[in-house]
Amino acid sequence: MKIILKNGCYILLIAGLTWLSGCRARARLIPPEKPSPPKERLARTGYTVQVGAFSVLDNARRVTQLLSHKGLNTYYFRHESGLYKVRFGDFPSNEAARQEAERLFSESVIKDYFIVRPEDYAASKQSMFGEDYLRDKLVATTQSFIGVEYSWGGTSRDDGFDCSGLTMAVYQLNGLNLPRSSKEQYDAGKSVARNQLKKGDLVFFVTSQRQKISHVGIYVGSEEFIHAPGKDKKIRKDSLADNYFKNRFAGACTYLR
Repeated sequence: MKIILKNGCYILLIAGLTWLSGCRARARLIPPEKPSPPKERLARTGYTVQVGAFSVLDNARRVTQLLSHKGLNTYYFRHESGLYKVRFGDFPSNEAARQEAERLFSESVIKDYFIVRPEDYAASKQSMFGEDYLRDKLVATTQSFIGVEYSWGGTSRDDGFDCSGLTMAVYQLNGLNLPRSSKEQYDAGKSVARNQLKKGDLVFFVTSQRQKISHVGIYVGSEEFIHAPGKDKKIRKDSLADNYFKNRFAGACTYLR
């Protein structure tokens, strides 16, 4: 416990929480310092199965929900053609991906499918083209989601399910496996100062009453980030300088350095 007198306000620090008295301010979470040991690089995405070419978003969402309920890691995205497509799984081999796809096909869960290979992802080409190449791909992928109504399949009991689903999908579409929840994504990354943010890094916020990390977005440069604001809301771009996000900013992480 520590008490500091500053600008006429008593500040009481207890177990990482800051409480202020004697001035008009509310309690806000002070995120714990990130562990100092360097983090391991994110695992590369294996073989995934892509299904569908939907002109109607709800059809892609319905397939995503159906596959999620079967325990498969599933997400949908807007292809450059303008159609919505669905991907699921992270299989160790082409044969394992094909067997699962054939099983679902035989059960009439999916129709035609396409297997995406690890070498098809931008992450596999980073060694050839450099880190900036991968970062640019992450941003381009994120921008392709703007304006899409986003609601991930399966249950959404924990805060930040939709927003972390977006960041996970963006990274997986480029060949990198992020953990599922915003808190897990925060723990998996290497802490980076706000003034050292690079395109493709993740920014985290405390937006819930439970005073813990509950929201995440992808930094795209110039103090801006893209995020999924919540269930059934459209993905959009916002500024870190906006008072709402500035007051709730909890930290940032990188996964590429």
